[in-house]
Amino acid sequence: MNVEAALILADTLIFTQTGKHFSDLQCTILRQVWQGKKYLEIANEYNCTEGYVKDVASLLWKLLSIALGEKVTKSNVRSILERKLLTQSEENLSIFLATNLNFVGRNSDITDLCTLVQQGNKVIVIQGEGGIGKTTLAQHYFQQQEFELVLELLMAKETQNITSVENVIEEWLKKDLQEEPGREFGITLGRLKRHLETRRIGIIIDNLEPALDAKGMFIPVHSGYVELLRVLASKVQSVTLITSRDRIFEPALNLYHYRLTGLDLPTWENYFNASSIKIDFATLQAMHKTYGGNPKAMRILCGVIKTDFAGNMREYWQEIQDDPLSEIDLKNLVASQFERIKILELNAYKLLCRLGCYRYQDIPKLSRKALLALLWDVDNNQRKRVIQSLYHRSLIEYDQGEYWLHPVIRCEAITRLRCTQEWQQTNIKAAKFWTESIGEILTLQDGITAWEALYHYLEINDFERASQVILQPKKNQWGQFLPLGSIFYRMGLLQPVLTAISQIIEQVKNPSHRSELYNILGDLYWITGNIKSAILCQEETIKITVKSLQESTENQRIVHYLKMLEIDSLLSIGLYHIDLWELKKSISFLNKVINLSENTPHFRWAQKASICLALVTSYLGGEQEALLLADNIYLNKDLFKETGSFAYFMQILGQTYVNLGEMEKAIKLLESAIAFSKKSHYPQVRAKALISLAEINRRQRNLDLAITKQLEAINLLEEIGAKCDLAESYYQLGITQQQLGENYKKSFKIAIQLFTEIEAPKQIEKVQQVINANFAL
Repeated sequence: MNVEAALILADTLIFTQTGKHFSDLQCTILRQVWQGKKYLEIANEYNCTEGYVKDVASLLWKLLSIALGEKVTKSNVRSILERKLLTQSEENLSIFLATNLNFVGRNSDITDLCTLVQQGNKVIVIQGEGGIGKTTLAQHYFQQQEFELVLELLMAKETQNITSVENVIEEWLKKDLQEEPGREFGITLGRLKRHLETRRIGIIIDNLEPALDAKGMFIPVHSGYVELLRVLASKVQSVTLITSRDRIFEPALNLYHYRLTGLDLPTWENYFNASSIKIDFATLQAMHKTYGGNPKAMRILCGVIKTDFAGNMREYWQEIQDDPLSEIDLKNLVASQFERIKILELNAYKLLCRLGCYRYQDIPKLSRKALLALLWDVDNNQRKRVIQSLYHRSLIEYDQGEYWLHPVIRCEAITRLRCTQEWQQTNIKAAKFWTESIGEILTLQDGITAWEALYHYLEINDFERASQVILQPKKNQWGQFLPLGSIFYRMGLLQPVLTAISQIIEQVKNPSHRSELYNILGDLYWITGNIKSAILCQEETIKITVKSLQESTENQRIVHYLKMLEIDSLLSIGLYHIDLWELKKSISFLNKVINLSENTPHFRWAQKASICLALVTSYLGGEQEALLLADNIYLNKDLFKETGSFAYFMQILGQTYVNLGEMEKAIKLLESAIAFSKKSHYPQVRAKALISLAEINRRQRNLDLAITKQLEAINLLEEIGAKCDLAESYYQLGITQQQLGENYKKSFKIAIQLFTEIEAPKQIEKVQQVINANFAL
């Protein structure tokens, strides 16, 4: 039996008996006792003494005993309430739950209001978005408190239909207070004040915002309400609760604004449970986040799920999650807020719609500068007020200097923005903001922020500008100027770059941009195990650059750049053949790189190719030649001052020395590579260096340490999706397990599977040889 249904039943019984609802602690006690918790555990959770909990619980059991006509204790309360619920007819229970579920999850807000009143606040404005439960909270506050009389004023939704303050007070005096109004407004107001000074009267003024102008002040025709509120805020016995979507800015009034937020996730869970809907927690979380905990949305969703989807929450959400405003009641609720701000303040409305262009995903909250970037057509001295206008009307969320839109507000905002001529311009402005906000990439968050610009250009199908985001050189933690796309994948974020380039590359017209995109795409295919496609990409880069070099010989900067791309692609193909274990083909490409770049401005590529050549030669058994090549590089101290430029090749040189048995040099290089990769977030280098260090440990018979490092490398490589290196790491792990006497077959099987997917038959042969050698023993 559901605890929330029992709690609602018990609360109703107590309210019928005493006229008061459960306190927050009483609710907590019943919930926790239902779950078998002890008083001490409840006290610790509620942050009070065990004795106090026992006293409150004792009174609670007595009240329930009277209401139910039988003795209720801590040990039997659950069975008694379950029996009581079962005895009610299904129809009565449904009516009972529907009645009481209209007010859930607001005990802390009731407590806050009580505290504010005790502190002397006479007029409290409950402010919040539409459907958040402002009116319900105000009504339940007065139901739970001891007021002699509660006066209510419901403001008309249309400004022209608002009742004058004179008529409102006259109605209160005649109908509720049995007194005739005066001939003049001042006399009438004075008579009301005398009642408020001597009697404890509650007043609800509901839906006040139609009486306010764009500045949050009463429109001139209804300025008399200021005088009424001055009386209500004076030294009277009354308490006034005003509900409004907008903040009130009347300097003559002493008001307290209480910001009402959405219900928390546990309350949503309890509500759906009490409504006999099966909870899928991931779905519930997604719905709660999308609608910001809005109570009206909660009730609408619950009704539709129960009526149209037989209580299947997951099925319902799968159908409508891409259109969270598909329910007409929710659509109208949100649309009405947009229409009001459009009438009151056009600039604020425009900003609200423009803010829909931001994604609120990888960067869920925006700085103030992000908002200012979309106010390009508003005077500087007006921008602050425009932003505040949205916040004071509960249309934008704000916390500690950051802003964001709730998903349903964003859904309406972007829908409206797409229908305007500002759609393209807004996305361009937003993209420029992201690009200009990051000067250099020093952290992963810097990279994510700069990358955000790409999504705006993709939204408007501006593929040229999108390519410029990917290719824009940025100074980074490696001390280089690299394209943002290269920085991104080095940091381990391969998939976003792979997806973006694949999406735009055929649409990009600029040959220079296309060639560089193919160059980056080739490396991405290589890392993720699609080496054949990687080679094709680099061949396409070479084809484009060679053609461009034939056409462009005057601009030396362009010539230098194109030649560098050609050489870099040749080096990449050489590296790809190493991972295919096609070592002789690799040597051919590496020698081409050396011949083209040695003693030229591109000499760094000759050094990189020489390091790779040393590695390949060591694999082929040419130890003396490999050692000579490696030492020539190792003794060049200036080379390794540029750690960032050579981090990847540093670990290659380290592996070369492992193959040659030069462990001291190998360890020094590999540990330097790991230290750099940790500092600069370069997970692939770290993983490859760990694999090499593990091989050293294995050769030194420190097999347990070797396995620890190999497993760490595997975790890193699986996280970034580096299939080629992952295959090698499982191969190395299998060898270590083989030597340790553990079950190595699974590791070799995974390695073979990965090499099969990579289409590297020579690598498969290498693994099989190790397996067969073990069987031969």
